[in-house]
Amino acid sequence: MGLAVLQQFVGINVIFYYGSALWRSVGFSESDALLLNVVSSIVNIATTLVAIATVDKFGRKPLLLIGSVGMFATLATMAVVFATAPVVAGQPSLTGLAAYAGLGAANLYIVFFGMSWGPVMWVMLGEMFNNRIRGSALAVAGLAQWMANFLVSTTFPPLATGIGLGGAYGLYAFFAFASIVFVVKVVQETKGKELEEM
Repeated sequence: MGLAVLQQFVGINVIFYYGSALWRSVGFSESDALLLNVVSSIVNIATTLVAIATVDKFGRKPLLLIGSVGMFATLATMAVVFATAPVVAGQPSLTGLAAYAGLGAANLYIVFFGMSWGPVMWVMLGEMFNNRIRGSALAVAGLAQWMANFLVSTTFPPLATGIGLGGAYGLYAFFAFASIVFVVKVVQETKGKELEEM
């Protein structure tokens, strides 16, 4: 359940659900914002394919740890960029270097998520439970994941209004840091283990 909840609490679906509106709100045109959303989706698909191809080579825990560290760094960057952006008409305005930093951090964040937590969480959920409890355990983990998804996606608009985009991304950065601790302390590698060993 921890894997499932943290996969959502790092805020990935905020990028996908609100990406177009988010980029418009910080000064990008509607067509550029839609293009950025398409680019983000392509980046996610490409890095997910990389993860699928390498998960058995590198192992699950190392990929999760690399992803967590990368997500923490990129989310923290986004938090700083949005928190320090000048406010125009009640919205942060990204121009020049800040716009490139925010855009680069957002897409690197998707890279780190797509090569780790996106697919690897599902791989681990399929491997970590023995056959006796697998069906029930996957159902509970899936429920936790979708509840976390609902919570993150419904709280983002009030968070962005209340504490600003910098604060919202700072919160997701906190959960990315928590995911580092969780992977180091709790997650057990499932690579090469039989179901009966779990």
